[in-house]
Amino acid sequence: MIDPKESYEAGLKLHGHKCPAMPMGLRVGAAAMNRLGVDRSADGQLVALVEIGEHHCATCFADGIQMVTGCTFGKGNIHRLGYGKWGLTLIDRGSGRAVRVVPLASAMQANKETTFFKEYREKGVPASRVPAEHVDPLVERVMNAPDEALLSIGEIHEREWKEPAHTFASFVCDLCGEMTVEAYGRLLGDKRVCMPCREKAVSG
Repeated sequence: MIDPKESYEAGLKLHGHKCPAMPMGLRVGAAAMNRLGVDRSADGQLVALVEIGEHHCATCFADGIQMVTGCTFGKGNIHRLGYGKWGLTLIDRGSGRAVRVVPLASAMQANKETTFFKEYREKGVPASRVPAEHVDPLVERVMNAPDEALLSIGEIHEREWKEPAHTFASFVCDLCGEMTVEAYGRLLGDKRVCMPCREKAVSG
């Protein structure tokens, strides 16, 4: 069984501040892994489809998902779906099995009605500047609530995921001299260049 508490300190170091959303990501990710019976992704064994969008509250959720599942931006096995929601579909590529886990609306709403949100976050105060007495109880509640009070854990279903093979082909840009992945190269006359150099040459 994956215990999200074991990932909390590392998640906090990665994320940079205390808030309820990163721990919620830990809980959601751990619940999905336990439902599927899988371990943390060392390579690309798991794929995380996270439903957050951009420029809305609680996107910190995704850092918790990355920390506990091992699905990371660098490995390329976490994808933002842009729904403006907090669901996670976790796919085990080896078995083709997947599960969707989402925080209960009641739990999310309860968090939003607290002083942490109403008096600080909604007024533009960075999470790192919220007094501990207003954030610590929220974190404790998220980390210690039973799954049934916090999460909706879906049924296991089939979900095929075909990941494009990673390329190792690259070249050195003729203008800036920086290494560039082959597929992102552009021609500029008789030179092979990176995208920024081409854009600069064309617009300048």
